[in-house]
Formats: sequence, structure tokens, C-alpha cells
Amino acid sequence: MSKVEDDFMARAPADIEDVWRFIDEIPYWTAKKHGKKYRLMYQVYTHPKYFSHGKDFFEGVNRRYSEYAAVLEGKIGIPKDIITPLIFILIRASVHYALFEDEFYLQAQLGVLKKGIALYLSQKDRLLKEEKPL
Repeated sequence: MSKVEDDFMARAPADIEDVWRFIDEIPYWTAKKHGKKYRLMYQVYTHPKYFSHGKDFFEGVNRRYSEYAAVLEGKIGIPKDIITPLIFILIRASVHYALFEDEFYLQAQLGVLKKGIALYLSQKDRLLKEEKPL
């Protein structure tokens, strides 16, 4: 699945203006490009025999996306401690859509994600000055 992650990261936004395109595009791209792989992976990793392998795999995913957030911080100007959970929301929404094509769930998650980013950007200067802003 590291190929999937590499493909995802290659499509990532280059700057803050590109974030909106990325959020709108990536769930549908993920479903089209990797939906079958996700369905197989979830069948395997939720089986009791392979559950511990799945936990190990997802610990690696968490680590890689957290590292990626540090790279993305420099491109879009949102601190990694804020962007990391937003990446996880986008990944969860994208994978859920790839598995079930649930447009309602997807749009609800993307809406929260976009509103959260917009709110952060509107308060960015103030938040960066505070020691414990959130």
C-alpha cells in the first residue's frame, strides 16, 4: 500500500490555494484508482487471523502521514500538529468513499474539513501568537 500513499502524496497541494482542489479531487481519484485494493485490504486486515498485521500496517500509515504533514507544513503554512488530524479526516473520508461510495458521509466529512481549514486560516495570525491556541 505504500504505492497508494506515494500516489496520494504526489497529488498533494503545492500551496494553500491548491488545498481546495485537492480536497475535492482526492476522494474520487482514490475510489477510482485504489478502491478495489482498499476493499481487499480491509477484508484481510479485519480477519482475526491477520488483525495484528493490520494494526502494524496502520501504525506505519499513521507514522508516514505524520511525517508527510511536516513536509506539507512548509508548502501550505499550516503547522503539522494542526494539519495531521486534518489529513487523517481526509484519508478516512476518502477510504470510506472508496469502500462504499457513500456520498453523504463524504460530503459531511469534507464540509467539516473545509470549514476547519477556513476557520484556521481566518484566525491564523492570532493562533500562531498564542502559546496554547486550541
